[in-house]
Order: sequence, then C-alpha cells, then structure tokens
Amino acid sequence: MQVRETYYAAVYWGCRVESADACARRAETFFHLLSQCDSDYSRWFEQADSLKRALQLQFEPTADTFAGLFKKRSNRLGKVGFIFGAWTGHAENERGGMVRVICGSDALGAPNSCFLQLPLEAPGTERVLTVPVLTGVMRAMVLAWEPDWGVVTSDNFRDSLSEEGDVGTFLGWMTYFSRSRGEIPALPAPVRTEAVEDQGTLLLLSPKRLTASDPEHLTLGRRAQDALLARGLLNPVVSGNPSS
Repeated sequence: MQVRETYYAAVYWGCRVESADACARRAETFFHLLSQCDSDYSRWFEQADSLKRALQLQFEPTADTFAGLFKKRSNRLGKVGFIFGAWTGHAENERGGMVRVICGSDALGAPNSCFLQLPLEAPGTERVLTVPVLTGVMRAMVLAWEPDWGVVTSDNFRDSLSEEGDVGTFLGWMTYFSRSRGEIPALPAPVRTEAVEDQGTLLLLSPKRLTASDPEHLTLGRRAQDALLARGLLNPVVSGNPSS
C-alpha cells in the first residue's frame, strides 16, 4: 500500500529579537494574507488539550489580539521570544490546517519559524495543494515574517533529499531564498523562479505536485539541489538547527 505523504509550508529565520507588539503586527499581516489564499484560512482557534475546549477559543487574528496572546506566560520563550499555535477548527483530516509560530527569539541554535500543516486528504488536498494556492501561502509568509529561507514539501520528499533535514539545506516542491542568500542560477525546465516583492526568490520545481513516490520527481529535485549546493545557496539557517 502506498504511504500517504503529508505536506507542510514553512519559513525560517535566525536570531531576531522583537517585541510582542512587533511580532503581533507581523502575525496580523500573515493571517490576513493567508485568509486570501483559501476559505479554510478565514477563521482561527487557539489550541487546547481537548477538541471541545479548543472550539471555545475562536479569535480574531488582529494585532491587538496577538499582542495580548504573546504577553501570556504560556506563550513566552524565556526572557525574549514568543510561541503560539492556532488551528482552523476543522476536525476532519481533509480540511483546514494548523499554524505554529516562533518569533522574536534570540536563540542561536534554533530558528524562528512559521509553520503551516497542509490538508491531509481529499478534497482539501486537491484544492489547497496547488501551485496558485501555495504560492499565495508562501508570499504571505515571506511578506509578513521576512525569513531567510522557506519551503513547501512533503516529509517524505524532504527525507529523500536530505538525511539530516536541517532547515535551509534542501529543496522542496517550492523553496524560498532571501536576497541575502545570493542569486539563483538558471535551472533547466520545468524549474522556474519568481520574485517575491523585493524580499527574495521563490523557486518552483514543477507545476505538478512533487511526491517522493515518483522517481522522476526525486531525480529533478536532486539535480536542482546539487546545482544550488555548488553555488553555496543551501546553508543552514542557524548552526546546529533541528530538522524542519
């Protein structure tokens, strides 16, 4: 039986100390832009220990709301930095998603990040796991958080291209590179790139959904990855960082 692949979108950046208010403004921008990508991203709930409790914690993703949440002890990371999780309130696997944000942190060994778990089953996968929707998701992440690197991929595809899975060191179906990483070289079709405002470049390996079960997809990913490694574009976001 074929193993089901689980997909995610995520961006990462290194040490960047920011206040609760600054992180809250970024979070508001992210959730606003994300809501334009798919209707499932129009409502959000805080996470809780039970489904019943979580469904009582719907919130409006505004800067004021996030500023209050980031000031809670449960959402603090030591003296600086914040962590927050939210989900769309869909209990069904095929719909919705979960967001986890770590921001404002000065940790040297672990990156700040914004992570979105994508739908697991049809019809959600058929609607969301498409180039137009996921391009919008990545743009929302980049414009809000100004990351160093980001990726849309499946766990299986990541593991096939990278033994360690250190963030910043491998390619996914889509991969984002900030301008500070350097210029992306020309790569053979069907690989293409597009600018994300003045922030950086989004690289798309294929207009079709990439999967680790397709040998041609793996070959394409490895060839493009080798070309970028040779240019020094696939370095860890932070030294000693954990896998994505």
